[in-house]
Amino acid sequence: MLPKCSLVIRAFNEEMHIGRLLEGVRRQSVQDVEVILVDSGSTDATAPIAAQYGARVVHIPPADFTFGRSLNLGLAAATCDLVAIASAHVYPVYPDWLESLLAPFADPAVGLTYGKQRGDENSKFSEHQIFARWFPDQPQPRQGHAFCNNANAAIRRSLWEQHPYDETLTGLEDLAWAKWAQEQGHAIAYVPEAEVVHVHNETPRGVLNRYRREGMAFKRIYPEAHFSLYDFARNLLASIGFDLLHAARARRLWRSWPSIFWFRAAQFWGTYQGYRHSSLVTPDLRQTFYYHVGWEKTTSAKRDVEPIQYKG
Repeated sequence: MLPKCSLVIRAFNEEMHIGRLLEGVRRQSVQDVEVILVDSGSTDATAPIAAQYGARVVHIPPADFTFGRSLNLGLAAATCDLVAIASAHVYPVYPDWLESLLAPFADPAVGLTYGKQRGDENSKFSEHQIFARWFPDQPQPRQGHAFCNNANAAIRRSLWEQHPYDETLTGLEDLAWAKWAQEQGHAIAYVPEAEVVHVHNETPRGVLNRYRREGMAFKRIYPEAHFSLYDFARNLLASIGFDLLHAARARRLWRSWPSIFWFRAAQFWGTYQGYRHSSLVTPDLRQTFYYHVGWEKTTSAKRDVEPIQYKG
């Protein structure tokens, strides 16, 4: 019997997280999952841990790594048409994560789905706000723009065969692929029930580099986009102000205010460095990518499904 779906995981030195993700996969309502780990030169126990869970490990030399290239290797190794994609440092909250993520594919028009992400107790306060903004509790069966995120997504392999991921982008290969899929008439579905916890514990330099490379990629995908010094200052001041107010309302101001300042500064300065040019960008996509003013609900909607109980 063929597996019901494939799961491609990109990883580098993720021994602290990969076991929890694979344990969560083992407890899914969808069984017979083909797990493919694309390892880009880990020097820790990432690959052996994955192998213990029955994952097939595909290796990519660090010098050859790009986000798109690693995904293309994983999808080339997959045998199922429905392929879920996850970062090694996420883990599912509920046992119907994969079931929920794959359900929209019952509609043949759907080419891509993606699910909700939330932070853990160690996530920076501003990161919680970003997750809440990008991944709301309301589903979107037919999303109007191309935003998605390959930390928690699924695609049809048959469509990937027509159009592999762009291996030259510095990031946002998921956005570029989703943009192509929509242009071909395929639908994108957002499924909040397919929820994962995304563990980020980055330094200020790591946050700056992440948003810089994503800014560079966004400019490649949307050449008309701009992010000026005015945009930097406006977004920085608005986001810091609203984060501080929200942290105060949540009684987390005292322990959160230092990270709010450095996180937002790194986020928007990195974005500015990635753009460096000025022109037009669609308002809805701009709002999705750059946290705008407004209160965000950082808790998740309650469900009748019992969450997975992880050890440790």
